[in-house]
Amino acid sequence: MEMKKIGIITSGGDCGGLNAVVKGAAQMATRKDVKAYAIPNGYAGLYNLVDFEVGEDSLHKLVRLTPDRVDYFSIGLAGSEAGHSRVKISRIDDPNKYERIKAGLAKHGIDGLVISGGDDTGSVVADLASQGIHCVHCPKTMDLDLIPYSVGGDSTINRIAFFISELKTTGRTHNRIMVIEVFGRYAGHTAFRGGVAGEADAILIPEIPVDFKELYRHFKKLYTKRIHESDVNAGTYTIVVAEGLKDASGEEIYDKTAGKDPFGHIKLAGAGKYVAHEMQSRLAVDDEIRKFMENYGMFVNGLYTVPEVRTITPSHLVRAGTTSAYDANFGMEAGANAVILLLQGLSGVTVTGYLDGVVRYLNIKEAIAQRNVDLVDVSLFEQLGFCFGREREEYNPPYELETRRINRIY
Repeated sequence: MEMKKIGIITSGGDCGGLNAVVKGAAQMATRKDVKAYAIPNGYAGLYNLVDFEVGEDSLHKLVRLTPDRVDYFSIGLAGSEAGHSRVKISRIDDPNKYERIKAGLAKHGIDGLVISGGDDTGSVVADLASQGIHCVHCPKTMDLDLIPYSVGGDSTINRIAFFISELKTTGRTHNRIMVIEVFGRYAGHTAFRGGVAGEADAILIPEIPVDFKELYRHFKKLYTKRIHESDVNAGTYTIVVAEGLKDASGEEIYDKTAGKDPFGHIKLAGAGKYVAHEMQSRLAVDDEIRKFMENYGMFVNGLYTVPEVRTITPSHLVRAGTTSAYDANFGMEAGANAVILLLQGLSGVTVTGYLDGVVRYLNIKEAIAQRNVDLVDVSLFEQLGFCFGREREEYNPPYELETRRINRIY
């Protein structure tokens, strides 16, 4: 099928690298004499495309991504120039939804779609492809829970690391325990890698049910040591918590009143507050901590009897702001090569990377399979002093001579 016009959609949550995807796709389309258009508001925009006006001078129209237009926005900024919505096509209460989408594409002469998003977005790509709509998926999720690397992950990890590092100043000033809750759903990649880079003391991830007894033991040893060795009796302890955390029994920890999102997923929030409460409860009945406070001039009866535990939730700040250099590069490559795959007649596939001069891709259903943190990686960092809410496990990996170049991140 000849591609004369393509539409570019970004969907799901925003993050770093999306403008790079849009720009890379638009610029490659231009090089291949294909017109590129931004379809705004994600899948909501795709569903309502039939109502958009035709013509460059129309008020409610698609924006053509000409070289001059894409020059207007920066790949160094997070977010998406195309806009998002959290809409799952199959959940739309309209028996004619696919015919409506096809009519909208036909009205504007759009032959194929480049769509960037995570597992939910990818599932809709598979759905659209099964309906005969030509589309290629660029993996995007700050959670890094897809099989291939996904744009947004590195940017988010960098921001999490930054916030952890910055919060140590207020933590040390007040001798506080800082609990920082971050996104990630059921995979702990961003908490893990951001926590390591920010040199958090404890990193709690969904893959490891947390043993609060072990967490408290690690805290008490490290916190008291820092204050003891400080000439001004100053110290702090930092805990990074991934949403989707489980307690020792395997039960998920979240605010049960938060409800569900438009894709039907439980809104995960509240793990940080839960961890803070567990720590505060243990501090309150620990006579050794009370004695420690007295010995170091910190104790004031009725006012300051145990160290403070503070919960910080950076929330959308880890999605916002700037894009990392890695995501800017990966996003441009993914967007550009998605166009190449469309022009080759491929549909229902995910761009996974560009290695040794070859564009790599996977079947969409394989690409959006859940990828969790490798616990062997965790055991490595346990040896280096990080606590993961469990007893430290040994790290004795096999090793071998590398015979080809590795292109791996996280």
